[in-house]
Amino acid sequence: MSMRLFAEPTGKVPVELKLHQASAILEVKFDDDTIFHLPCEYLRVFTPSAEAQGHAPGQEILQTGKENVTISNIKPVGNYAVAFQFSDGHESGIYSWDLLYKLGNEYDSLWQHYLNELKAQGIERQAPSNT
Repeated sequence: MSMRLFAEPTGKVPVELKLHQASAILEVKFDDDTIFHLPCEYLRVFTPSAEAQGHAPGQEILQTGKENVTISNIKPVGNYAVAFQFSDGHESGIYSWDLLYKLGNEYDSLWQHYLNELKAQGIERQAPSNT
């Protein structure tokens, strides 16, 4: 995937994280009262880990087959981020507050870009079983 996940500093901090297991949605409320509902699949697809993002521009690897992935554990990382353990075993990648805000704020365009990348590579996304 040809999109790097650099997040500009926002200064916004989550005040609440709620994982909705049945719908596989992470609800993130920030200190400016902005609330984002981020699907686990979306968070897994846009993992900031080097495994998916590579070590330089152009090395990104399109994440596929993550339709039914859920978050099984959330670990705080200092006072600036969280790390998710996903049901597919993936647990690398630190989601800073700025990145979570970016992922929430740019959900529509990032998700559409991802769907376009799948289509361009002839990959069909299956409907998740938890919807």
